[in-house]
Amino acid sequence: MRELVFTLTYEPDRNAVAEVLAEHPDAGIRSLSLHATPENLWRVDHATGSPAALDAIETAFLTADYYADCLATDHCGATQQTQVLEHDDETLVLYSYWERTPACASVPHIALDHLGNGALFETRHERREYTWRIIHPGGDVRGFFDALESAVENCASLDIDRLTEVTSPATDHPTGDLPPEQEAALRAAVEQGYYETPRAVDLAGLADSLEIPRSTLAYRLRRAEAHLAEQYTGRTRSAEGAPTPL
Repeated sequence: MRELVFTLTYEPDRNAVAEVLAEHPDAGIRSLSLHATPENLWRVDHATGSPAALDAIETAFLTADYYADCLATDHCGATQQTQVLEHDDETLVLYSYWERTPACASVPHIALDHLGNGALFETRHERREYTWRIIHPGGDVRGFFDALESAVENCASLDIDRLTEVTSPATDHPTGDLPPEQEAALRAAVEQGYYETPRAVDLAGLADSLEIPRSTLAYRLRRAEAHLAEQYTGRTRSAEGAPTPL
């Protein structure tokens, strides 16, 4: 398997979601799930930030003139729908579905054309920078980037961060050196479905089951998630020593 990591940096007034994130630098959006066929695209995204930022992100997804993941700068006639799965003061989870037209272009569809079936997508969007990580079995990588550069020419710049082979993960247990209270919170969150989409339990319900304050649980989960991210990036550095950005 091979890995591509690249960043699209949007020009001002070219993408409604990027505009909101530029206005709220504390906010960010990461993909929880992303799938595409030649005709469709559907995804679930998790946004974090201040309550004002989350409100603005929701509005951008629901009212944008064209689908937020489309690389067109004008309405391309695509049929789209967005549904709010969860929205509180701390988190926003959105489901989006898109039926493309011949005028539409998107990163996943360009990947399908040049990298073939079986690609996995992961994204993180902060400010105007939209970072993509694609795991794929092979294909025409040069053709993919040529087509992507052509598609984003009028709306964003493209920076390639990494092209590598994907190595097997380390065999050590990733949570082995977590403080006990953080590991307990993380295990309970997984077991009770906190990370499922949609969630089987919210943060308040999970905190009640553990008999700890919601703020304490939120802090422990954030610290545990940060630890796991650091463990992951430490195992997936490129040959040049650059850490994985996602």
